[in-house]
Amino acid sequence: MERISWNQYFMAQSHLLSYRSTCTRLTVGATIVRDKRIIAGGYNGSIAGGVHCIDEGCYVIDNHCVRTIHAEMNAILQCAKFGVPTENAEIYVTHFPCLQCCKAIIQAGITTVYYAEDYKNHPHAIELFEQSGVVVEQVPFNKEIFQTFAIN
Repeated sequence: MERISWNQYFMAQSHLLSYRSTCTRLTVGATIVRDKRIIAGGYNGSIAGGVHCIDEGCYVIDNHCVRTIHAEMNAILQCAKFGVPTENAEIYVTHFPCLQCCKAIIQAGITTVYYAEDYKNHPHAIELFEQSGVVVEQVPFNKEIFQTFAIN
């Protein structure tokens, strides 16, 4: 049996995390990696202990659910909470980061963004990533990995 690539391994982790999402509009997962080691993971959902979209619906203002904390932000905040540095880390995300998450990724010192699917790719986010030297690479996720490597 062949081993999956590092990119597919970490992207699979992000997709697995997305299954914990509590937002009904889009399920997103993010994995922060440094030196080929997972240092944090996040998914989009409400604040800890808060009301969830799956229970009471999305709280939408200007076409955005304001109840949800994005997966990338949750992963970055997890690092902050537990004192784990993000400088020179990479992030694997199921969808292209929004503008606010883009800025947080840059400020956190993350150097590379791998994403599986395009999602409202904001032109200014693309520009900010380029200006800051953050490498952005699409890594389409091979969903067959879950089936191939599943333990029955």
